[in-house]
Amino acid sequence: MPFKRVNTTKRIAKIAKMKKPATKTFTGSRIRHQRTRVGMTQSALARKLDISASYLNQIEHDARPLPLTLLDALCDIFSVGVDYFSDTEETRGIQALREILADPVFDADAVRLDSIQAAMRVAPDLCAQFIRLYRAYLLRQEHTAAPLIGPDLPQHGGVRDAPDRVEPYEAVNDWVQAQRNYFDEVDRTAERQAEQMRLDAGNPGEQLTRYLLDRHGIRTEIDLGLGQKGLMWHMDRRHRTLFLSRIIPSESSTFWMAQALGQLEHQGVFARTIRRSRLHETEARGLARVYLTNYFAGALLLPYERFRTTARDVRHDLERLQRHFGVSFEQACQRLSTMQRPGSEGIPFYFLKTDIAGNILKSFSANRFTQSRFGGPCPLWNIFRAFSTPQQVQVQLSQTTDGALYLNIARTVGRSSISYLDRPRLTAVVLGCSIADARHLVYSAGLDLHDPRMIIPIGPGCRACTRENCHHRALPMVGHRVDIDNEGRGIAPYRTAL
Repeated sequence: MPFKRVNTTKRIAKIAKMKKPATKTFTGSRIRHQRTRVGMTQSALARKLDISASYLNQIEHDARPLPLTLLDALCDIFSVGVDYFSDTEETRGIQALREILADPVFDADAVRLDSIQAAMRVAPDLCAQFIRLYRAYLLRQEHTAAPLIGPDLPQHGGVRDAPDRVEPYEAVNDWVQAQRNYFDEVDRTAERQAEQMRLDAGNPGEQLTRYLLDRHGIRTEIDLGLGQKGLMWHMDRRHRTLFLSRIIPSESSTFWMAQALGQLEHQGVFARTIRRSRLHETEARGLARVYLTNYFAGALLLPYERFRTTARDVRHDLERLQRHFGVSFEQACQRLSTMQRPGSEGIPFYFLKTDIAGNILKSFSANRFTQSRFGGPCPLWNIFRAFSTPQQVQVQLSQTTDGALYLNIARTVGRSSISYLDRPRLTAVVLGCSIADARHLVYSAGLDLHDPRMIIPIGPGCRACTRENCHHRALPMVGHRVDIDNEGRGIAPYRTAL
């Protein structure tokens, strides 16, 4: 009996938006992975889809593209959203491979883009291991250039050994990205607790203070010296006291209390989520627990359905969301990047936080946007312009080197200085969505989304960027000869030789 398709207006609209008629999407490895995961044979899946087994075999081996007519059924069979079958993960992998192959250790001209794309479609797991290997190579290079100092580190030939593994924070970031920055059990647990506590009925900070005292006997106090120790909050379980730093704003102290609540009541939920990951090292699992604690706090203060509905009603106006929920600008931005609950998805956003030197502090993406993994951010990005106009929103239309168009919203975040000698960290965040979703954002008001003059070309970092005549290029394009003609000078300091 053929599988009964349940078509909803929302899902059909999303499918239409995700796929253009001329686009051919090859998703064989993802279909095969889901089929294997649930223990279903190829013939059984073919019967559910009401197609022949030979046709499904061709789709799984990328001899045929996935037709739109099968997307809805596949989503229902495997309980995934339509974005799972988009080319998002493939795009990120291709971008990472392009950056890696630009390294002088490889012959950049020997591998064509279509070969990289084919490799990602046919052997995504092998490509992922290649990226992992390159990371280990970079790590060893860094350790060789700047030897570690410590009495317990072995030495051979005057150079201390560097670990051939992915750094724990990178492993956790990969895991979060693979989940599209959405963790269903943690999110629903936080949403249920917010409803039970009725956090929307009053001041969330006051309610959390009372809850911690009434339920756990934990008092909340301000510690004047906590900031000097580099801490924002500290739990003293022996004296049943949660100490908060005096230098943090009220919305941050509320967030820290939500974190403490998650640690007190939901360690089991965090442990189950981490067990389902591929994180095996103790340090990586510990960092994952820290991340899930933060995720829980955001989901508690900004419950999924209520936040998604409100965001849609105010056209994702971040300042209005701040006031409505009593959170910070950064918290509202980061929560928008998690709205990927299957069947109830919000706009797919990417979110990134950086300091003024360009160091990436946070980076998540629910769309196809891919931040450079082996180089610095592009200086043309509006996140850097935000530093020149503190606390003011910067809006930008941008185009990445793969041709994708985005609407970006950037602003500085963080606390202000509390004294002349205080040096708070200067940071900014950027939130971006596909230009196809721009009309749903208040920030598109007054913009001509179809005027190419409004679009700023941005790249993955100078070494991997393929834009030849960029006025802001700081380093030559890796893998290409530099034009050393002394009879003329271009606008850019480095030009590629023809």
